[in-house]
Amino acid sequence: MGLFKNIFGANAYSNRELKRIEPIKNKVLELDEEYQELSDAELKAKTAEFKERLEDGETLDDILPEALATVREAAWRVLEKKPYPVQIIGAIVLHQGRIAEMKTGEGKTLVACVASYLNALSGLGVHVVTVNDYLAKTQAEEMGKVLRWLGLTVGCILHGLNNDQRRAAYNCDVTYATNNELGFDYLRDNMVTHKEERVQRAPNFAIVDEVDSILIDEARTPLIISGRGDKSTDLYAIVDRFAKTLTPTTVVEMDDKQDQDALNENADYIIDEKAKTATITQRGVKKAEQAFRVENLMDSENMTLLHHINQAIKANGVMKNDIDYVVKDGEIIIVDEFTGRLMMGRRFNDGLHQAIEAKEGVKIKSESKTLATITFQNFFRLYTKLSGMTGTAMTEEDEFKEIYKLDVIAVPTNKPVIRIDHNDQVYTTEKGKYAAIIEKIIECHQKGQPILVGTVSIEKSELLSAMLKRKGIKHEVLNAKQHAKEAEIVAQAGKYGAVTIATNMAGRGTDIMLGGNAEFLARAELRKREIPEEIITEAIGFADTEDEEILAARKLYRELYDKYNTEVKEKAVAVKEAGGLYILGTERHESRRIDNQLRGRSGRQGDEGESCFFLSVEDNLMRIFAGDRLENLMKTLNVDESTPIESKMLTRIIESSQKKVEGQNFSIRKNVLNYDDVMNTQREIIYKQRSQVLDGEDLHESILKMMEDLITSTVDTYLVDNEVKDDWNMVGLREHFMGWLIGPEDLVFEDDDYEDVSKEDIVNTLSTKAGEIYEAKEAEYGSEVMRELERVILLKVVDTKWMSHIDDMEELKKGIGLRSYGQKNPVIEYRYEGFEMFDAMVESIREDTIRMLLTVKLQTNEAPEREQVAQPDAPNAGAGDGSFSDEPVRSKKIGDNDPCPCGSGKKYKKCCKAKDMANK
Repeated sequence: MGLFKNIFGANAYSNRELKRIEPIKNKVLELDEEYQELSDAELKAKTAEFKERLEDGETLDDILPEALATVREAAWRVLEKKPYPVQIIGAIVLHQGRIAEMKTGEGKTLVACVASYLNALSGLGVHVVTVNDYLAKTQAEEMGKVLRWLGLTVGCILHGLNNDQRRAAYNCDVTYATNNELGFDYLRDNMVTHKEERVQRAPNFAIVDEVDSILIDEARTPLIISGRGDKSTDLYAIVDRFAKTLTPTTVVEMDDKQDQDALNENADYIIDEKAKTATITQRGVKKAEQAFRVENLMDSENMTLLHHINQAIKANGVMKNDIDYVVKDGEIIIVDEFTGRLMMGRRFNDGLHQAIEAKEGVKIKSESKTLATITFQNFFRLYTKLSGMTGTAMTEEDEFKEIYKLDVIAVPTNKPVIRIDHNDQVYTTEKGKYAAIIEKIIECHQKGQPILVGTVSIEKSELLSAMLKRKGIKHEVLNAKQHAKEAEIVAQAGKYGAVTIATNMAGRGTDIMLGGNAEFLARAELRKREIPEEIITEAIGFADTEDEEILAARKLYRELYDKYNTEVKEKAVAVKEAGGLYILGTERHESRRIDNQLRGRSGRQGDEGESCFFLSVEDNLMRIFAGDRLENLMKTLNVDESTPIESKMLTRIIESSQKKVEGQNFSIRKNVLNYDDVMNTQREIIYKQRSQVLDGEDLHESILKMMEDLITSTVDTYLVDNEVKDDWNMVGLREHFMGWLIGPEDLVFEDDDYEDVSKEDIVNTLSTKAGEIYEAKEAEYGSEVMRELERVILLKVVDTKWMSHIDDMEELKKGIGLRSYGQKNPVIEYRYEGFEMFDAMVESIREDTIRMLLTVKLQTNEAPEREQVAQPDAPNAGAGDGSFSDEPVRSKKIGDNDPCPCGSGKKYKKCCKAKDMANK
């Protein structure tokens, strides 16, 4: 492979594909002068023309050059931004359902807008997926100006919107949303009882911004909608107190060479840094048995206690505050290990979150029950067409191809990159490294060169901040704790003399402009003048309005923007002379891609810039994955802690360590997907059937077929052989159907009668009985109510059984790994047993649905009428004089076609009446 790349070049595939795209791009550019001559009205009319041509049979590829030329000219008229030729290439790559690798500052937001316009013309909807609410909102506002100007509708999905608002946003031509909101809405849509409650349309085309972050980094954690479980939380606190009395020992990696006896004797549990696990030792087991007064902790009856102990030692030994999570407002909030962002609303599963809550002394929330779940891998594979863009995708090219069938095209930059990437500076100790980092920051600060310092954790960013405070260096800190200010801090990181400390990926999606960001400076000035936030939002918009307050704010914003823009351009010259933005990495990340993203924050659009990583042999990645080799090298070189080393051998060792971790993480993600693919096949079957029910498909014939199949299969179970009737279990069959299909007088045979009875006779008898009961129900309640009952009851049973099945599959997965000891493939075993369990669930759904339909009783909201109601006729009446009014009080009867009292807007018979009957 190395020889192949040396001969043909690493980007040979991209270069070939770019040559194919070149003629299409040229067609777009050739239309530029012609479209400049069009009036606003003529340009806007193009949208209706394109839609008409698509209806007449043309394809999106047919209209591509004209559509892209239209949106290109519109962007110039509305935003004064005309997409560069490389941005047109990026938009074509997205339209083709590929990943466009475009460096930071190349205008990916505008590229997505161009591709969105073309694909939105189909009327099927486009989703632009971002990593946080802020980016979704700002991109929808800015790019929405262009798209709305051209006559398209634009929606934005944010946390906290109600269903009506979400539905309206999803029905727009282009919808901006975060990956979490899209995934959770998909799961919730597949839990509703009425199709009117769904908010999403069928997934059509998605453009995923920061595609590597969403499809790679977040792929290990599935999306889960949870309900309250029924397990007590008391045990977490009790076990945590016990765990805090245990003595841990830490090893880099558990292996067979280590002296296990010594570890067992000297520690209660072992922390494996490489695998991020905690394992209880024999000494720890004995302490647990004494503390909890159990004879053998490993007995099956003590599995719950053992599980709690394992999670408690992991919470105390492996999970670190300000690295893996933060404690905020009495809650444990997960920190994304790749982006450094807070993952609001997400919880560690399998009781780990509760164990951390116990460790930190915050309120322990109940363990949750999984109601619905899906991985991002399987969610995004639902889209008819998927594409994405990022600054760094080439290092994960193989994974994108294997998992998502997406190829990566490296789009060239608009201007050559002139950033200077210095060799890594490696120190023998962390202390020496941090001293050198502070020295470098002071050096850059004194000459006015802005510097962005990237750290791998909140803990390290706050340590550096404290060191800078002692030196009196003014700086900004950006980590998960300052999440709300993320874009504002990053936007100003290019100001003259600015010092910004950030977790590596913080502020991703916001451009760092040399000299500062005029838009954010103007916004800040508006806030200082106490202009409300909603007015500021409108002030930077282009929406038509006659509101004088908004128009005044808009005028003021434009004046401030022009003023600051002039200042920023002047300051940018001084920043460039100082060397541009300096990127200083304080550690190598586990993924080379994250390091490349950090470097890429500097040198946008041909700007000057520098980057360098300051490392030490004591850094986690180096110590865990390359400790022995580095230590030997350092001893050979014999350098002191303040002297850095630059060596190609060192760089190779570091990259080799990163490749190991990347391979390990890919294996984890692939393993998650292998197991979820089994669930995904089952999920698709269940959700497809739910959709058919919700979309109003008449279920009556299906219900009758279910009834027939149920009776036949049950009879086959109890009456095995048609000829050998001595083996018939007639008692069991009668007990199975007793009370809901037959009564005590049914299926009673004398011994002599069996000779004249066949299995078919029994099936016919039971089928006739079921048909009579069903016809009686239909006569009593009416056909319309019975059709609604069939629908509601089937959905209720399916949902209940599916939720239990998810839990059962999760339990199966926990133990299936042990099959590998028997030379069996755990994934194949999981697939076989999973589908057996699925078939059993389908059988159970069939029986419970028929049982409920045959026994359902109409429960009205009408109160029972009484002959007399106590009504005192004197002030002291009711004290024992027995006086009553003759006029009874009755509840008003609600008719089937009256509006439902719950306020849903539906008829009573199709709403609460049907639900009450189903619940009964």
